[in-house]
Amino acid sequence: MKKLHKLANPGKFYRLSEKILPWSNLLAISLCGLGLYLGLFVAPPDYQQGETVRIIYVHVPAATLASLVYAIMAITSAISFIWKNPLGSFIAKAAAPIGAAFTIIAIITGALWGKPTWGTWWIWDARLTSVLILFFLYLGYIGVWQIFEDQNKAAKAAAIIALVGAINLPIIKFSVDWWNTLHQGASIIRLDGPSIHSDILIPLIFMWLGFISYLISVLIIRIQSEITLQKIRAIQIMISEQK
Repeated sequence: MKKLHKLANPGKFYRLSEKILPWSNLLAISLCGLGLYLGLFVAPPDYQQGETVRIIYVHVPAATLASLVYAIMAITSAISFIWKNPLGSFIAKAAAPIGAAFTIIAIITGALWGKPTWGTWWIWDARLTSVLILFFLYLGYIGVWQIFEDQNKAAKAAAIIALVGAINLPIIKFSVDWWNTLHQGASIIRLDGPSIHSDILIPLIFMWLGFISYLISVLIIRIQSEITLQKIRAIQIMISEQK
């Protein structure tokens, strides 16, 4: 527990992240590059979806990370709320725009896939609707930080939104099981093993790992920016008090 508290120190996190960042950048570029090459030029078209299947190499990782980032926000918000550690709110605040970007990418690529597959850009399907709600939760979280001038009040209000909004995550995950939806069910993480052919699964895994690496890189950069801004605010407050 003491080691975790030391890691939660913004200064120690900043120094550790400087060592991680070059490697996550390298992995993001390498894995995404390899995944795109395999997915676009090596993997065969699907026997039912044809060339449209190639959209999943962006859609699936983006959709997965859209939920993963919100889960990170909820966990770090809870840590910040319970233990009053500023790094938790830094991480959650830094992650929100990234998660919103992944969510909109998932929605757009899903629409591009849905038009030739379902015959429509959008349908009020349980999975699609719950992902759209996730996007609005991201916007609401980001908006709270802009509304409050007091950063402590903003952090508490934003943490509440993140924790309450986490209820939507299991709905997104199990919506295809709970309701009759057009969206296909789980095809990778299954008790009986993946139902996707290895020719498609392998580049998809590379893309997913590449997206994870990209998330780590961007999140580190944004957290570092938040830590720096917090130091600047502290200096400004100190100067104003001296006057």
